[in-house]
Amino acid sequence: MTLLLISLAVLIGGYFVYGLIAERIFGIEPERPTPAMTHADGIDYIVMPTWKVFLIQFLNIAGLGPIFGAIMGVMFGPSAFIWIVAGTIFGGAVHDFISAMMSLRSNGASLPELVGRELGPVIKQVLRVVSTVLLILVAAVFVVTPASLLAGMTPDWASTIFWIGLIFVYYMLATLLPIDKLIGRFYPIFGFALLFMAAGLLCVLLFGGHTIPDGINEGLMNHHSSPDTHPIFPMMFVSIACGAISGFHATQSPMMARCLKNERLARPVFYGAMVAEGIVALVWAAAAITFTGGYEGLAEYMGSHAGAGALVHDISVGWLGTIGGFLALLGVIAAPITTGDTALRSARLTVADFLKSDQSKFSRRIAVSLPIFAATFALMLIDFNVLWRYFAWTNQTLAAFTLWAATVYLARHGKTYIITLIPALFMTMVVVSYILFAPSPEGFGLPLWLAITVAAVTDAVCLYLFAKSLITQKGCNPASIADIE
Repeated sequence: MTLLLISLAVLIGGYFVYGLIAERIFGIEPERPTPAMTHADGIDYIVMPTWKVFLIQFLNIAGLGPIFGAIMGVMFGPSAFIWIVAGTIFGGAVHDFISAMMSLRSNGASLPELVGRELGPVIKQVLRVVSTVLLILVAAVFVVTPASLLAGMTPDWASTIFWIGLIFVYYMLATLLPIDKLIGRFYPIFGFALLFMAAGLLCVLLFGGHTIPDGINEGLMNHHSSPDTHPIFPMMFVSIACGAISGFHATQSPMMARCLKNERLARPVFYGAMVAEGIVALVWAAAAITFTGGYEGLAEYMGSHAGAGALVHDISVGWLGTIGGFLALLGVIAAPITTGDTALRSARLTVADFLKSDQSKFSRRIAVSLPIFAATFALMLIDFNVLWRYFAWTNQTLAAFTLWAATVYLARHGKTYIITLIPALFMTMVVVSYILFAPSPEGFGLPLWLAITVAAVTDAVCLYLFAKSLITQKGCNPASIADIE
């Protein structure tokens, strides 16, 4: 209980303290017109109420990540709680906020264009492909999972295939129609269900007479059932992505940057949405070990059931009753759906930016979207577990690229770039060591010591190139921030 309460308090405090620091470092300009005003088109650039923008951003980035990811990630032990808190405050929330502000200052440009502007044309081309593939992966994963959950809650005639078709049709409409027609109208309902789920489970944890077996008295030992093949570093930092830091979020920020009416709202919307997601992750991590009786019980449960979905169902119904459980499950179902639809919409915007295609005409939106729909459908035929493994690593790699781009941007504008440099170095270590250590066919299966050594060398090379670029471009000492215009 103590670890959960401290984690919640630090996470909320981080929004007010470190979030304000990040805002002041970047330097918001409340009088500056936002892209929603300067490029209004009634389709993607639309001024929307702040509460709607917040809910859309929150639901976009939430998905199943802070739920399933937290359940699987907490098997690593108390370190999971620390990572969720520290990762959110110093990594994920900064990552989301800075990338959103960069987009706001660039007419709502999509992530590959933002990163390419700072890291060069080659990286831009790579990110165009990587981010588009990632968004399509997200959509594919988040069609099958909610369809399976819905099939289990409805009559036999409403099979998984039926729900897959219905959800996919909705995704297509949400991708093509103006953002305020479907997404802007349905998200408040889905948002209520998701918030009810998190608040209800938190109340049960705090006031239901439960003892949370977080194991903090035993230190930060790894409680995973296979600690040798699943060491805390780097495996936990990929398992828990959306609840701490996720590159996928930066693909969503530009979409919401096109709907924000004032820069002073960026911290509540983007930094705040990430903090809210971190709270959801904390709640589910604590709920998982409490419901199953501890880390060993959780490992046994996961070993005897088909994934985390069964545990989500049992916790929701067992703790919140039939009605409460239904609303909670609706929140769990809504989370991936409200991520999948905007993932495809972001993919359309990313490809349109690359092609420089004006999206105000429906025919042009169709032309850009059809290949995306076809690729999504093809990926849905691949096993979910395979998709999720590659999504997780690609996701964190994208976060590393985004943080490096943000670091270059801040340095180029004479701002304190250390707030993104340190997370960039850390995430580079994570993704390089992970892909080298992870077993084949997911990774290269190298010894952990060798994977970490190569990752450290990669970090050193990246840091050297960053420092060299500052000296070359500005003719100054990179440590002297004041000299960088």
